[in-house]
Amino acid sequence: MRVVIAEDTAILRDGLAQLLELRGVEVVAAVADAESLLAAVAAHRPDAAVVDIRLPPGHTDEGLRAAVALRRDHPGTGVLIFSQYVETAYADRLFGAGFAGVGYLLKERVVDIGEFVDALRRVAAGGTALDPDVVSQLFTASRRAGALDALTPREREVLALMAQGRTNQSIASALTVTERAVEKHIAHVFSKLDLPPSETGHRRVLAVLRYLESERAGG
Repeated sequence: MRVVIAEDTAILRDGLAQLLELRGVEVVAAVADAESLLAAVAAHRPDAAVVDIRLPPGHTDEGLRAAVALRRDHPGTGVLIFSQYVETAYADRLFGAGFAGVGYLLKERVVDIGEFVDALRRVAAGGTALDPDVVSQLFTASRRAGALDALTPREREVLALMAQGRTNQSIASALTVTERAVEKHIAHVFSKLDLPPSETGHRRVLAVLRYLESERAGG
């Protein structure tokens, strides 16, 4: 696995690079700012990029904006946000292309480097690694309390399969129904979760995130 790291703190950047190298991960570049991150990914075409949110020059959300650009311009490169902050401003754009190859972990909650490497490998392979607290904080504002209770058992089944990253065709096959029936169920899910059509087309992702948050809360 080939990785680019973007972290402005030199000790953290070099320390993470060394820890990853010890576990068989090839760090092809370790940079300190968003511009260098974009250039490194374009030059090396890594399997994944580990990105802090607050990078020079402004130390606000440069890293997250760069992550959005990477998702758009280099869809084959997994992006793992690794930060002590949860930033909501660009969350819809970060997840707008779906879950595949994206992760968001909080530094203070990572206590096992092995688990971190496993999460990084999942993201590089097109999977997902989301801290439950990140999910909760990012989407609490848009969540409608009890909205999932309004779903029928079949609609919940469809939403659960959506959470696995399945296409409409795959869902139809799993439930032994037509794709048209699946489309109708998904439309009902969107309506009941108060997710109107949008130009960014990310409401499928938001629906799944609400489902995951509900599952984590036990309901």
